[in-house]
Amino acid sequence: MKDKLLEKFYEVFGREGEEPGVYFAPGRVNLIGEHTDYNGGHVFPCALTIGTYGVARKRNDSKLRFYSLNFEDKGVIESSIIDLKPEKQADWTNYPKGIIWAFNEKNYTIPYGFDLLLYGNIPNGSGLSSSASVEVLTGFILRDFYKENSIFDNISNEELAIIGQFSENKFNGVNCGIMDQFAIAMGKKDNAIFLDTATLKFEYAPVKLEGMKLVIACSNKKRGLADSKYNERRSECEDALKELQAKKPDLNSLGELTEEEFEELKSFISDPVKAKRAKHAVYENQRTVKAVAALKENDIIEFGRLMNQSHESLSKDYEVTGIELDTLVEEAWKIDGVIGSRMTGAGFGGCTVSIVKDEAVDTFIKNVGEAYEKKIGYAADFYVVEIGDGPKKIIL
Repeated sequence: MKDKLLEKFYEVFGREGEEPGVYFAPGRVNLIGEHTDYNGGHVFPCALTIGTYGVARKRNDSKLRFYSLNFEDKGVIESSIIDLKPEKQADWTNYPKGIIWAFNEKNYTIPYGFDLLLYGNIPNGSGLSSSASVEVLTGFILRDFYKENSIFDNISNEELAIIGQFSENKFNGVNCGIMDQFAIAMGKKDNAIFLDTATLKFEYAPVKLEGMKLVIACSNKKRGLADSKYNERRSECEDALKELQAKKPDLNSLGELTEEEFEELKSFISDPVKAKRAKHAVYENQRTVKAVAALKENDIIEFGRLMNQSHESLSKDYEVTGIELDTLVEEAWKIDGVIGSRMTGAGFGGCTVSIVKDEAVDTFIKNVGEAYEKKIGYAADFYVVEIGDGPKKIIL
């Protein structure tokens, strides 16, 4: 892989200049805890062994040159580190540009431009965080470029996640939580991350899938966070929280409530739709806490049951699934050997994640795939994935 990417880099950008570096940042999947990260709740994501590869070389001027093997028709997209701003014609390069901007905003001044070639084997628009993968990758590259400077060398992977979220919020205008960037930057092989998004306290929890696999089903319905209803859902939760705070002033987030506390307070939310959104945030957070406890007890059946409950809530209370994701999950539930299945990511398209017994994987892919294509009219793609580490530099 790295030899082919280097060869392409030289073909696109030439051989002049210093030796380029080859880097990798994973994608992520969230096992449970959806739309809780911006509500002060818990999430339980893991990094994957699929992700984004980058070949990068520092320049001695202010020019930025970007090329993606996933969008070869767009050719080389040029920009500059001077006067960085999001531009429609910049397309996907707004994500790495946003990271340079965010570094500068955080007083990590980037003095020179660079050439960057990317290749991602995450399905684009799937909900496995291809954009966050690019963000963390870019931050990792910049830290490596300037590691001789003690200020840059002190940037932790956790800080890279925070910078990535800041750039997506403030540069690209997507009001996302911290989960995607955190899971990618802090990934650990064979572990998921139990993260309290209110405090960023986290612990690694081993995911022992003995005799089972994680299977991602990609609906192939594309969705972009910025123009989906993601920001609308976040706003609805914020409105519900404000009404609850009028009754309970010490409440900082929906994630602080138990199910019982919410049931006592929910009548103070005037809009029934916003009450449903808040219910999901509260109950999903508690499901995540229970799911991790079940995993620690090696009770994978209970973990799967909670995954199923999560999807039902995302479909009925949060209304972010749609016919594509509901079909994938409902067909999965029909298969013997499926422990649990749910949508993952922001919704409105994207992917589902399922825990499937080894002997049922082929049947799962065949039956779910056929039923989906028959009902939706086009095919889904399936990926049997493993839990991997965070970003790295690939030694040449």
